Amino acid sequence: MDDPTMAPQLTNHHLNLNVPPTMSLQSLTPPSHHISRMINSSHQQSPSRTIYSDRFIPSRSTSNFDLFNISQPSPNSPAPVDTHKDDNSGTYTALLRAALFGPDTPDKKDVSGPPLGRNIFRFKSETRRSMHSLSPFGFDDDVASGVSQSPVKAPRKVPRSPYKILDAPALQDDFYLNLVDWSSHNVLAVGLGNCVYLWNACSSKVTKLCDLGMDDSVCSVGWAQRGTHLAVGTSHGKLQIWDASRCKRVRTMEGHRLRVGALAWSSCLLSSGSRDKSILQRDIRAQEDFVSKLSGHKSEVCGLKWSYDNRELASGGNDNRLFVWNQHSTQPVLKYCEHTAAVKAIAWSPHLHGLLASGGGTADRCIRFWNTTTNTHLSCMDTGSQVF
Repeated sequence: MDDPTMAPQLTNHHLNLNVPPTMSLQSLTPPSHHISRMINSSHQQSPSRTIYSDRFIPSRSTSNFDLFNISQPSPNSPAPVDTHKDDNSGTYTALLRAALFGPDTPDKKDVSGPPLGRNIFRFKSETRRSMHSLSPFGFDDDVASGVSQSPVKAPRKVPRSPYKILDAPALQDDFYLNLVDWSSHNVLAVGLGNCVYLWNACSSKVTKLCDLGMDDSVCSVGWAQRGTHLAVGTSHGKLQIWDASRCKRVRTMEGHRLRVGALAWSSCLLSSGSRDKSILQRDIRAQEDFVSKLSGHKSEVCGLKWSYDNRELASGGNDNRLFVWNQHSTQPVLKYCEHTAAVKAIAWSPHLHGLLASGGGTADRCIRFWNTTTNTHLSCMDTGSQVF
């Protein structure tokens, strides 16, 4: 029988235990020989015990990827065969894989392992997407092998027959006049002979706004960008401003010697083009009839349009010229002479700064696109008829 007094004396230093110096190992339980056996024995993990990782670092070994049916099968294990799975399950799996891991994730049947050299934390350049894509996840390309592309919305069809026909007696058949304009309040103004009529598209109500008399006629109408004010150009070279909500004339301005066939609003600034080849800039807040005069056209001015940022004014004339003016210039800053007929149709792009479109008359029949920022002619389209 072993003598307890002959047992080796173990110290705290020998066992490297964190025990206070005043406490002896003999006072600890279990006995010291059991502690020595536990320390000297090699650590072995129990096969029946699962070791879980820290709660902030999930363990992939315990993750159930089969829940989403996207797990990668082992190369050595045979693929399970599910006779009850229909064809839609493969499509759903591919869409789910693309939604969780991106459209560039290869199909599990195409690769046996993760892609090499792929950095998931990388900056990607913006990819082009279709505006009409109906994909629930926003991907345009095929998200996986065997999956058809999302359906594309059909282009809008413009009907060839009108849904509403309005009587327009005494409407002048003159290419150079601008007798129709639509307001932001959904009210259509039409100049018929010496009168101006208003048609409300919401209520279909027709209102007679004004009558210029037997010796005068309406040559142009133009709504202000906001509000209910309508400008009316006459054949005597006068310009009238009407408050359509009260059917009351607010002001009459002069300055032109011949008929006023083109109008364009820019906030409180109103531009008028005439057969006298000039363009007058009018500030409706000022007492004067006009604040500046623009000269450059060699024939009647029949088209005017301000850009959406109110920085540039485009004018077209019967001299086949398209001019661009800025807010303070009295001479055109840009001149375009490619049209071979009168330039009446003018439009600025509301989306791209400096993009301008112009249409020519019977001898030209073309719509031309310009970049006023770089002063370049972009393209030309033959329409087969004069452009209004």
